[in-house]
Amino acid sequence: MSHPVVHMDRRSVIMGLAAGTVIPLSGCTGGSSGLFYSEADIITLSDQAWADALRRERQLRDPYYLSRVERVGRAMVPASGQTHLNWEFVVLDNDSVNAWVLPNGKVAFHKGLLDLMDEDGHVAAVMGHEMGHVAGRHAQARANQQRGADIGMQIATIALQSQGVDIDRNTAAILGAGVTYGVILPYSRQHEFEADQRGIDFMVASGYRASDAVDVWMALSTMHEQSNFEFMSTHPSDDARIAAMREHIAARGYA
Repeated sequence: MSHPVVHMDRRSVIMGLAAGTVIPLSGCTGGSSGLFYSEADIITLSDQAWADALRRERQLRDPYYLSRVERVGRAMVPASGQTHLNWEFVVLDNDSVNAWVLPNGKVAFHKGLLDLMDEDGHVAAVMGHEMGHVAGRHAQARANQQRGADIGMQIATIALQSQGVDIDRNTAAILGAGVTYGVILPYSRQHEFEADQRGIDFMVASGYRASDAVDVWMALSTMHEQSNFEFMSTHPSDDARIAAMREHIAARGYA
């Protein structure tokens, strides 16, 4: 099955690799079965991606929006088990319906998504799902599926340069010429289901209703059919996924 080709700039590729949504196109060279990207590598990539995003994106300082994301995010961090990360929450002044998190605990909600959410529980549904990807180390797993891929190594090496790691000129030259395209894929079905389950657990442990998760994902899925939200393109929702959420809620005995 063919995949759509999307032209991307350097920032998009680095952010996508860190977030696990960009898979470098290159033949695998084989090699050992060990992990290609360590957790430290992923965190370093994420730190650079976050700094670059904040330089390029306009942050919304409106207390109404920012306090909602901060309030929900801070309430859910302990339940996520990721208290070792330096979590940060921002709202981007963007009307698109989107939200994303990097593996280093940096979370961005777009204004357009928050405008669709009436209650903190709705924010918690998306927040929990994204935290579920972090807790599950899904971005690291995605990156390691591409271990040995030349382009992936070049991107990672350039990103690590800021940490004092030497790189060769050829690698720098290749990146300077630009990586012209990447294939944007959603997380695997298994990862999506895992993130849903973890996210619901995090929500309930933080005092939110599990039912809000089902309500939010069903609503976003319906709106996506009408407006083709980018967020739902990378977080596909279907009947099987909604059913799995309901089964998890029932199995846990959540109200």
